[in-house]
Amino acid sequence: MLILGIESSCDDAAAAVLETIAPGEAVVRSSVVATQETIHKRYGGVVPELASRCHVRTILPVIEEALETAGCRLQDINAIAATRGPGLVGSLLVGLMCAKGLAQTLGRPLVGVNHIEGHLLAPLLEHRVTMPYLALVVSGGHTALFLVEEFGRYRRLGGTRDDAAGEAFDKVAKLMGLGYPGGKVIDEMARRGDRGKFKLPRARVRGARFDLSFSGIKTAVALALRQAAGVNGADHDMAASFQEAVVDMLLRPTLAAAQEHDVETIALTGGVAANSRLRERLSSEARNAGFAVVAPSLKYCTDNAAMIALAASHRLLRAERDSLDLDAEAALAL
Repeated sequence: MLILGIESSCDDAAAAVLETIAPGEAVVRSSVVATQETIHKRYGGVVPELASRCHVRTILPVIEEALETAGCRLQDINAIAATRGPGLVGSLLVGLMCAKGLAQTLGRPLVGVNHIEGHLLAPLLEHRVTMPYLALVVSGGHTALFLVEEFGRYRRLGGTRDDAAGEAFDKVAKLMGLGYPGGKVIDEMARRGDRGKFKLPRARVRGARFDLSFSGIKTAVALALRQAAGVNGADHDMAASFQEAVVDMLLRPTLAAAQEHDVETIALTGGVAANSRLRERLSSEARNAGFAVVAPSLKYCTDNAAMIALAASHRLLRAERDSLDLDAEAALAL
């Protein structure tokens, strides 16, 4: 079976062709992503109206490229999958309406997928993982811990009370005058900085062991930058100190949740899963504690349509379909 996946929840337009070769086994035939980084860079963040308008222009060319790369025609596709939420509603509607039009025209099943479910299953594109496993989803829009009990059964154990981790990276980068997006730049600068130079707080949420908060650290960074103005090397040291604090805050509840729920594997996924320090420390500390660690390759950490098609493949195995009146939901719960 060939599944065409479409993802447009934020500022990336993506399409992928996934071939299911056996129950639970699939191969990515193609995965294409069109980014809008240069468009939003001048504004210091994603502008929703610009994102959706750009999707209108790019979604069909992205789908055509995915089909061409996969070596198949549109008529060869057996099912259409698209993200229906959560995300920016205008962006979501572009991808979902396109998927509905294709499903109706071709007479193929339509499957709407929760974006977070896609991230939870993204590690399975390249790894065999025994369920249940713990997943840390960490991105610009989402930071949460989930227990993946089986396909379709996900228990949220905790998450951020305010900013997502990726959002905190972008806001701190803006404070430092580094531009947007900030995560990659901070990661690169941190490699040449002193992680212990600035004493930044590690927030804990009272009475909620697996919850996180990143709002306070932004204020701490702003104050520290003001005091260190003009000090040689301060930017690299701040990048390293800030990144280390965020990684500390992510690892503490992750390891605690893994121990409490007695899982074998911790999966790291989402855009911030590309952060080199987070990958390094989780791999080391989790394995020292007796847990296996899996993470997607960098191309499947950020938003992509292969993970959407994979999530849809398991729904199709259960004979689940969606009707053509399916709507997008900006705050869709998992």
